[in-house]
Amino acid sequence: MVEQPSKVVEAQQVFADKTESDVIQAAQQGDKRAYKKLYDAHVGRVYALCLRLTGERTMAEDATQEVFIQLWDKLGNFNAQSKFTTWLHSVTSNITISYIRKQKGWFQRTFNIEDSSVMQQSAESSSDTISLDEYVLRLPERARHVFVLHALEGYRHEEIADMLNMAVGSSKAQFHRAKQLLTEWLGNE
Repeated sequence: MVEQPSKVVEAQQVFADKTESDVIQAAQQGDKRAYKKLYDAHVGRVYALCLRLTGERTMAEDATQEVFIQLWDKLGNFNAQSKFTTWLHSVTSNITISYIRKQKGWFQRTFNIEDSSVMQQSAESSSDTISLDEYVLRLPERARHVFVLHALEGYRHEEIADMLNMAVGSSKAQFHRAKQLLTEWLGNE
């Protein structure tokens, strides 16, 4: 049943007067309008993190969609012991990394990504003004994941090692590799 315009306006006014915690509580109780409000407020931040982790726009869009699909089920786990954005960030990171793992097998079977001349050309093409995000997207996958999670998102190497199923030393080595590549690329511009 389609809501009448006056009822839609009333609902928007109700949510406009509520705090984010009120909207979260309503969404936890199954209110789809409240969930939509959370989606609208956070989709940009979630997409940005997904893009940094995946390094590819289409895959980031798919990962963002996966995050919000799973978030509907996981929302009940949020207990307000931390800020919602902190919790959402953690959930987004975990879901995106899991999504990448699932997709990686399919991509590698379909395309040999490591040897793809298209990937090389896109990584080598540059313009006069390249942003840090564009450089980060050029990093090798593991180095990019560690760099984004550690330098940009603030995770400790121990947490990253758990998330990515690697040794703490490997996380540190990948971070060092990313820093070296970024320094080299920034020095050449």
